[in-house]
Amino acid sequence: MKNDKKPKVAIFWHRRDLRLADNAGLYHALNSGLPVLPLFIFDRNILDKLTNRHDQRITFIYDQLIDLKKTLQQKGSDLLVRYGTPDAVWLQILEEYDVRAVYTNRDYERYAIERDDQIAAIMSQSSIPFYTFKDHVIFEKREILSGQGTPYTVFTPYSNAWRARCTDFYLKSYPSEERLDRLCKASDLPFPTLAQMDFTHTNSAFPQKKVSPDLMASYEEQRNYPALQGTSQIGIHLRFGTISIRSLARKAKETSFTYLNELIWRDFYQQILANFPHVGEGKAFRSAYDLIGWRNNEEEFQLWCEGRTGYPLVDAGMHELNTTGYMHNRVRMVTASFLVKHLLIDWRWGEAYFAEKLLDYDFAANNGGWQWAAGSGTDAAPYFRIFNPAAQAQKFDAKGEYIKKWVPELNSLSYPSPIVDHKFARERCLKTYKEALNR
Repeated sequence: MKNDKKPKVAIFWHRRDLRLADNAGLYHALNSGLPVLPLFIFDRNILDKLTNRHDQRITFIYDQLIDLKKTLQQKGSDLLVRYGTPDAVWLQILEEYDVRAVYTNRDYERYAIERDDQIAAIMSQSSIPFYTFKDHVIFEKREILSGQGTPYTVFTPYSNAWRARCTDFYLKSYPSEERLDRLCKASDLPFPTLAQMDFTHTNSAFPQKKVSPDLMASYEEQRNYPALQGTSQIGIHLRFGTISIRSLARKAKETSFTYLNELIWRDFYQQILANFPHVGEGKAFRSAYDLIGWRNNEEEFQLWCEGRTGYPLVDAGMHELNTTGYMHNRVRMVTASFLVKHLLIDWRWGEAYFAEKLLDYDFAANNGGWQWAAGSGTDAAPYFRIFNPAAQAQKFDAKGEYIKKWVPELNSLSYPSPIVDHKFARERCLKTYKEALNR
């Protein structure tokens, strides 16, 4: 029996969608006929695993929530923010509110699916519907299939099918921001401090959430040159949903074939994760590559992490990552290839390091990128393609501007000699891969 003294609400649960505009789940919640209470949970199952208590991503989320709360308060509502494990938090909320429905947007990572199944079960025990919606991608799971009705595992045919299907209907915004008068009336809801969660606020400068038309128009020409401001660095905003993928894809469709391609890659890797869940369990997409005899030298791995390999482009990339939480995409490919193929260190080690450091860390894209570099993934670089870091530097940083910025010690006595000879490393890699793949 419902307690009439509790506020009757539908709850919209923010996760990877820290915005009010063009928010699919929020739109549906606001159309429910119930007053809507927005919620965010600082999830201890995630936060407790973070080793860096100065993690810039936590600051980013926190600042976005502060802005969200202020906007909601201007509308006569508020944001409910809790800290704990989702199951414990939801049981507490059910004690405090007469929850009639829960709305949220889907997340496709393994933990997120298990979490949502758990919360849906809790809601089911109280006969509370738990509604989820597509918001983080344009096409999900099995929406784009081959002529044989199977998921694509090669990007180009997937992207062609994606473009053929992507009519204006799929890029249309949800007018959620126009319906905020349907939020529940609330004020002064508690908001845990970062200190209460054992985190410290960092004075980080985060990328803007807008992409200029000029940058998008010149993206094809400039995107491979790390010294140029040729990329949008919009990844962190897409990761946490502070911007809408639909609005960004609309602009890209009008402006830049290549920029839109990068957004299609996001969908591609998400559908790989959904349809081939073994990649989310630490396994190679191509199982034969799990037989590779990795060297896994811990000292060499540490030198790679610290940007002390003696290969300037690799070291510049690692210094940029360690300092800013960002690394240019061309350089990500070079640093990843170097770790896996020059040093024969398991790609999972690099994947975990990037997961810890990248502001825009997204499991599906990070896993896809590392498996591409290792040759073990979908649409992967063939194992015999081994980047020469010196040649890559000459091609994409000919004047050395990027390298000089991030490796100022380059021409000093303190700069190390190369950790391994390129020709030797290439031959060793080819031999090791052939032995594994010819078993």
